[in-house]
Amino acid sequence: MKLFKYILPAIFALVFISCSDDDDNTPINEVQDLIQVQEISNDTHTIELYTKSGTTVQGYNNITIRIKDKASLEYIENAMITWTPVMHMATMSHSCPTSELLKVEGKQTIYDGFIIFQMAENESEGWDLTFNYTINGISYEAVGDVAVPASSKKTVSSFMGSDNVKYILALIEPQKPEVKINDMVVGLYKMESMMSYPVIENFKINLDPRMPSMGNHSSPNNEDLVYDSISEMYKGKLSLTMTGYWKLNLILRNQNDEILKGEAVTDEVESSSLFLELEF
Repeated sequence: MKLFKYILPAIFALVFISCSDDDDNTPINEVQDLIQVQEISNDTHTIELYTKSGTTVQGYNNITIRIKDKASLEYIENAMITWTPVMHMATMSHSCPTSELLKVEGKQTIYDGFIIFQMAENESEGWDLTFNYTINGISYEAVGDVAVPASSKKTVSSFMGSDNVKYILALIEPQKPEVKINDMVVGLYKMESMMSYPVIENFKINLDPRMPSMGNHSSPNNEDLVYDSISEMYKGKLSLTMTGYWKLNLILRNQNDEILKGEAVTDEVESSSLFLELEF
């Protein structure tokens, strides 16, 4: 009985240590709050794409990726990555606005950035996505098609300004609008070439949200969107006083306060020619 008295605690201690060791070796799931969209592979690696919704859409997409080594099944922690989305049309090809693809701070295996697909795919035209990356001094490439269905609401606008420059304007926030004063964020870019879409700095965007189905009424306490140099986005305040469909009428002004696109909403002018939409 005395021997059993000392053996039993020792067994419990070994089991506890073993379980603790197992827990310590459990891989951290760094994409547990995301849904995988798809994989793009080459002979050596599989690149996994994730978003919060599990889809990519026409407009703004925040995308997280990780790279799996096919031989070891381990995820890469030290890659340098660039990406290039390309829309292949019948007579031409072009890219779209993107951010850099960077390692997420405080994480081991995931990288993220955003892509703004200004066009939806159709039966004969579509997008692919090329990754060029370096691991331990060795360069790789992986290419795959990406589905970009048309959005039900207008969350991105591609237009020619009065200065004969083609611009792309995309709604980034709010992603989940509420009946309150929401933080509003948009991205503004110009089409410098078919493959280059730099950020436009220090313009101003006037905001006038309206509910067409409710007498085209507006809302109080909106704030125009101004450029934020840290995020390289335009930020303002969007007041939503009830649920439903809202048209976010906009006027784009350059650094000299000249109107490049859009009109003020009046009794005679129900909508600006430059607008975005949301419904909740």
